[in-house]
Formats: sequence, structure tokens, C-alpha cells
Amino acid sequence: MASLKKIKIKLKWKYFRLSAKAKKVTLPGFDGVPLYDVSVFFINGLYKGSISLRASAVAYSFFLALFPAIIFLFTLIPYIPIKNFQTELLHMISGIMPHNAYSTIQTTIEDIVMHKRGGLLSFGFFASLIFSTNGIAAMISAFNVTVNSFENRNWFSIRFISLILVLILTLLTTVAISLITFSQSFLNHLVSIGILHDNITYYLIYFGQFLIIIVAYFLAISFLYYLAPAKKTKWRFISAGSTLSTVLSIIISFIFSFYINHFGRYNTLYGSIGTIIVILLMLYINAFVLLIGFELNTGIKNAQLKKIKPFFHKKLKK
Repeated sequence: MASLKKIKIKLKWKYFRLSAKAKKVTLPGFDGVPLYDVSVFFINGLYKGSISLRASAVAYSFFLALFPAIIFLFTLIPYIPIKNFQTELLHMISGIMPHNAYSTIQTTIEDIVMHKRGGLLSFGFFASLIFSTNGIAAMISAFNVTVNSFENRNWFSIRFISLILVLILTLLTTVAISLITFSQSFLNHLVSIGILHDNITYYLIYFGQFLIIIVAYFLAISFLYYLAPAKKTKWRFISAGSTLSTVLSIIISFIFSFYINHFGRYNTLYGSIGTIIVILLMLYINAFVLLIGFELNTGIKNAQLKKIKPFFHKKLKK
């Protein structure tokens, strides 16, 4: 018993020392707010915010909105006059998704991407555009029910912002693929005139593609955090939350894809349904990561407001 008490005392002492240091430390993107204050609100948001339940709801909405979004995006793609655009998009999708999941839907995606569909301005096209906003709308609702939230949006405002974000994400995807295609052509030209060698070009192309995808993903998350939540105060476009979400998404996606490709046996156990399970898991993980990044941003904002509130409370008591 005596030794157990000593251990508890040591742990408490270490906790107080660590807390004291954290109150003096601030990180880039925290707007000068101490790490300790941000951590209190951040952990509170994760613990009391039902983040797992919200991520599940968002993943389900993303799944329902996935195919309308694919139809909307891929209906536009064959009309984009950029050489090898469709091929590069397919290559990027196959690189993001686990191989087992992508191979199941490869034929359908290739058919949509490679062939022009009539009725670009038809009702079906606009319907797919509207339905593709469901996932973004679910994410906005998940943002606004956090314990650290400041205000809510009405239904029309959510739908309008969702539509804007879908268009922004489509534009980001187009620009990213265009940059990848242009960079490959440019590097191949440098090889043809003898400035670069083939072995160097391979690594430059691979690194360039990886960098462009990361930047596009980071910008997409930044737009989502900047436009989606209802807010009374000005939010940073490039925030600590978007940085954290991007890093976590990259790490977790690599681990998840590696596990599915080498150890997962979903197709063996469940057949074609295994692909749906993998896609839902991917959507759930990414929704979870996005909510974590958002909770960090709201934790920073609440930690800033925390310094002001005690002053007003004292005034009111007097």
C-alpha cells in the first residue's frame, strides 16, 4: 500500500510539472494560446462530443453521396481537353484505394471516365450534383453539434455551402490532375533534350505526384474547415486542425491500405460485399480524422475565449 501511494504521488507530481510546462508552451498555429489550455478543450471535445457516433453518421452519408458525386465528377471529366487526364485520374484513385477494393469497381469507373455521356445539362446531371452534397451537409451538421460549437446554420445555408464546397473540391481535383499531367510531360521533355536521366525522372515524377496530392488534400480540408462550420469569429484558412488531419489521413491511409492489401481477407470472407465494407471503413476513418482536426480548431478558439470570460464574470458579480 505504501509503495502504491508513492507511485500515485510521483505520478501526480509529474502531471503537475508537465501541466506547468504545457501552460508556458505554445505551438505554431495555436495563435499564442498555451498548449495546456488547448489540450483541455480538445480532450473535452473528443471525450464528450460523441465523435465516434458522429463519424459513423458522416461515413454513412458519404457512402450514399459517393456514387452521385462520382457521376457528377466523371460526367465532366471526358470534356476536359487535357491529354492523359483520365488516365492520371484513374492512376490517382487506384493509388488512394486499397488494391482489392479498387479492382472490384475498376471496370465501372473506367467506363464512366473514358466515355462521354450525353445530357451534360440534363436533369440527371443536376440531380447528381445536388445529391453529391449530402456528404458535405452531413459533415457540416457533425461540426455544428460539437460540444465546442458556437452557433448553428439553417438548412438552406448548409445546402448552399455544401454545393460551393463540392464545386471547390471538383476544381481542386481538376487542377491537381492537370499539374500531374503537365509535370510528367515537362520532365519527359527534359529527358528528351538530355538535361535529366530516366532513373532520376522516375523518382521526380513519383515525388511530384505525391506532393501535389498532399497539397490538394490539405487545401480541400482547409476549405472544409474554413467554410463549413457556423462561426461568429474569423477562422484561419491554414489551421492547426487542417495540418493535423492531413498528416493523420496520410499515415492512416498508408497503414490501412497496407493491411487490406497484405493481411485483409474481406473478399475471401464476404465476396463482393467485402468491397463495400472496405469503402465504409475508409470513409469512417477519414470522417473520424476530419472531426479530430475540427475539434482541435474549436479547442484553440475556445481557449482564446476562455481568457476573456473570467473578467466579465467578475464584473457581473460586482
